[in-house]
Amino acid sequence: MYWEEEKTLIASDLHIGKTGHFRKSGIAMPQAVFKEDMQRLVASLQFFKPAHLLIVGDLFHSVANKELNLFKKWREDLPHLQVTLVKGNHDILKEDWYADAGIAVQADGLLSKGICFTHDNNCTTSQGWDTGQVQYTISGHIHPGIAIKGVGRQSLSLPCFYFGETFAVLPAFSRFTGTALIRPNAGDTVFAIVNQTVIKVR
Repeated sequence: MYWEEEKTLIASDLHIGKTGHFRKSGIAMPQAVFKEDMQRLVASLQFFKPAHLLIVGDLFHSVANKELNLFKKWREDLPHLQVTLVKGNHDILKEDWYADAGIAVQADGLLSKGICFTHDNNCTTSQGWDTGQVQYTISGHIHPGIAIKGVGRQSLSLPCFYFGETFAVLPAFSRFTGTALIRPNAGDTVFAIVNQTVIKVR
């Protein structure tokens, strides 16, 4: 998602290092999955030319491995890009690792222009914000998907952007994730991702 006014590209659940984590556990996973995700990220940065990349959780999948080292080298090639991570449940690296990679970390969410950016839709007054300050919430975490039904009882599950009245849930950026089927309420808007296209389905 691109926030044009703030020149900010917003994404969630990249899970960088996940395939490497599986390989370290003895499960054969091709590194091509990681490379494809990074290529799509680079393509998005080249298209939108943002000043800021904001990740609403799970930028990384687990502890440091070869893929995280490759990410750090990639990061060194883009020193002008501001990168902010709102921590997710998988972001368990040591604080100095994030600092060395030039990543600003927000542990409890980020509030900007009335929008709360959080990993799991948990913007609350316990974070020190007044209820009136949070006008909308953008999160990730659940890897939302929508079931599309066709003729002959055919059904297809697709990752999607899910927009409610007071919140939005972003799809997982990484292709190496599952989806959790959502049940939109009346008035909600859903955009499914079909190949390289975003299509409004309701």
